[in-house]
Amino acid sequence: MDHGIAGIDHVIVGVRDLERARLGWERLGFTLTPRGRHLGQGTANYCIMFARDYLELLGFVEADPYGHRLRQFLERGEGALGPAFALAGPPEAVAAALAARGLHPAPPRALGRQLELPEGTVVPRFSLINLPPEETPGLDTFLCGHLTPELVRRPQWLVHANGVTGLAGIDVSVADPAALLPAYRRLFGDGAVHGDGEAATVEAGPHRIRFVRGAEAGIAALRLTIADRDRAADHLTQWQVPFDDRADGALAIPAAQANGVELILSAA
Repeated sequence: MDHGIAGIDHVIVGVRDLERARLGWERLGFTLTPRGRHLGQGTANYCIMFARDYLELLGFVEADPYGHRLRQFLERGEGALGPAFALAGPPEAVAAALAARGLHPAPPRALGRQLELPEGTVVPRFSLINLPPEETPGLDTFLCGHLTPELVRRPQWLVHANGVTGLAGIDVSVADPAALLPAYRRLFGDGAVHGDGEAATVEAGPHRIRFVRGAEAGIAALRLTIADRDRAADHLTQWQVPFDDRADGALAIPAAQANGVELILSAA
């Protein structure tokens, strides 16, 4: 892909109490990885892994003088902080491809986190690329490449009791969807972006980003795919999780049940 982005790698959900969030998402029917600790930072995470993407529950476990972004977000409330886009090639090649499109990527930088496994600690490593905020309007985002994918995608972590199989896309509330169109055409190409004054859709690889007009900016919903609708509904009912059984066949879990972000479950 000449734009260097292969879709959404993961979505970060900011939480105030990481252990309470873990229990809450397990109740929703998700399998969570062991806890990860970011090297040199006061943050930790639990991840919900799928075959090609994942969700990251991110919170503080100790004081972090560098955690301004997450701290400021949590002062307003919990919820989906932002997506990380997936690299479509080596980090340096992706950065060059973005620059060729008139964008301004920062040089790739390394990130590691300690993953606390029963047999001992391992260190998954990543390469991150940042873009200026004005080049991804409406989203707090960056690009993420996996240098050690085998450490974070173990088969037993990909199976979820609710039958969720992956991320389909995100719904984002913004003041003016039409104003975002030029930036995302530059990022993804003209054919991937559609919209008008009330809504805009961006095809990011296999994922769809929906920008809709709204008073409160931010990610409003995560759209997830399910293998079996009845299985998902049965799990939620068994665990007394409230959900809306929509006319289109989707199951909608209210934001109050998922740390501030609505979950919409639909057949793949």
